[in-house]
Amino acid sequence: MSDVLNKTIVLVLNRHWQAIDVKTPAETFSMLVNGSATALDIKLDEELRPVTWEEWLMLPVREGDYAVGTVRGGIRVPTVIVLARFDKVPKRRPKFCARAIWERDGGVCQYTGRRLRPSEGNIDHIVPRSRGGKTTWENCVLADKRINSRKGNRLPEEIGLRLLRPPFAPREVPTSALIRNHYSVRDWDHFIGKVEADRVQMV
Repeated sequence: MSDVLNKTIVLVLNRHWQAIDVKTPAETFSMLVNGSATALDIKLDEELRPVTWEEWLMLPVREGDYAVGTVRGGIRVPTVIVLARFDKVPKRRPKFCARAIWERDGGVCQYTGRRLRPSEGNIDHIVPRSRGGKTTWENCVLADKRINSRKGNRLPEEIGLRLLRPPFAPREVPTSALIRNHYSVRDWDHFIGKVEADRVQMV
C-alpha cells in the first residue's frame, strides 16, 4: 500500500481542466478530504464525471485500478483531480537531466551536427569533471558516443572540436509541457499527449 501511496500517478488539473502537475495518492487524498480538489470518475466510454470525496469512497475498485486498503475495504486511487479554485498554468524551468539535455539540443550532436538515435548519444561535460567541470546546463551537451569517447577528459579545442552553439539553461515553460506519464496511466491521455521518453546515458 505504501508503495502505491507514494507513486506520482495522479494528474492535477486547474479549474479550467488544464494539466498543471502530478501528485501522489497520499497528497491527493488529503486534497480531496479538505475540499481543495475534486476527483474525476473516468469511465471506459470516456464519460468524465467530477465526484465529491464522499461519493468517491463509495465507488467500486475496478480491475486495473490502483487502490489502497483501509479498515473499510479498498479505496480506488483517482487518476485525475481538478482543483477547486486555482485557475493558472504555472511556469518553471525543465528539471536538469539527461533527457532534458537531449530535448534542448534537439537530438543533435553538438560537435558534429549529426542527428542521433537514442542509442548513439550521451551527455558530454565540455569541461570534464576531472578538470573541475560542473554538471550544469552550461557545461553539458548532447554528443555522439564515439566523439565523447575520443574527447575523454580533454577540452574540445584540445582535439579540434567546436561546439555548434554555446549551451544554455532553457527558458521557463508552462508546467503542462513538462508532465511525463511515466506510469502510462491511460486516463491522462484525455489531457496530455502520449510522450515517448528517450533514454540517454549520463557520463
